[in-house]
Amino acid sequence: MRVVVISGLSGAGKSTALAHLEDLGYFAVDNPPPGLWPGLLQRLAEAGAGRIALGLDVRARAFLDEAPSALDALARAGTRPVLVFLEARPEVLLARYNLTRRAHPLHGGNLLREIETERRLLASLRGRADWVLDTSETGPGELGERLARLLGEERPFTLRLLSFGYKWGPPQVADLLLDARALPNPHWEEALRPRTGLDPEVAVYVFSGETEPYYRALKETAQLAAEAARAAGRSGYTVAVGCTGGRHRSVAVVERLARELHEDFEVEREHRDVGQEG
Repeated sequence: MRVVVISGLSGAGKSTALAHLEDLGYFAVDNPPPGLWPGLLQRLAEAGAGRIALGLDVRARAFLDEAPSALDALARAGTRPVLVFLEARPEVLLARYNLTRRAHPLHGGNLLREIETERRLLASLRGRADWVLDTSETGPGELGERLARLLGEERPFTLRLLSFGYKWGPPQVADLLLDARALPNPHWEEALRPRTGLDPEVAVYVFSGETEPYYRALKETAQLAAEAARAAGRSGYTVAVGCTGGRHRSVAVVERLARELHEDFEVEREHRDVGQEG
């Protein structure tokens, strides 16, 4: 079992960090009292959880004194948690609170004083941390990448390719819509009309003639958009390719994109309207 404990100052990104760890496959539990950790981890292990992330911050201040002994107990039992402490400069934390208009969990009425009090309350945890991350200049996506690198985890990213027909309406799940209606339409060829873009002969027809520059533009657009989404820390991106009915051109394009982009991305593909008639 691998256990990661995320602690730190309110506003420094603990909730974001836990969400990123969930994306990496961790079972995340926010702010359980440290005295409950051994029993909780045993129960999760019995349920088959192999990677667990625990959040701990000043909201659990009544139980913070339990944290050192809980960490030691887990280490003696053979499960040494990795402790990551997140912090940021006071002026950055102030700006984040002003932006979100959330109250500090200490509710003292003076935000700057609350931040300093919190820093003192969490000083012992900071001192035991395996890593201290200053997130003052770190966005949410970059925080996920930093955590993944520190933990030696490969952050998964999936490129989802979806074909559809405009006559049935564009998909609501798409991040990017690409239009394949400029390509040759097999619908007007009697022998090809009943087939789909999964048929090699249909694909040959779709990509015949002077269509290669147009296809390359579609591919480059999809690739650049997906790379930007991955760099921003997203776990996935959906590119939807449409033609009139969703049976021929869009299907052929998605199949070709999947073949040509599989070395750069984990690719999933779906043909939403390939079975539609009319």
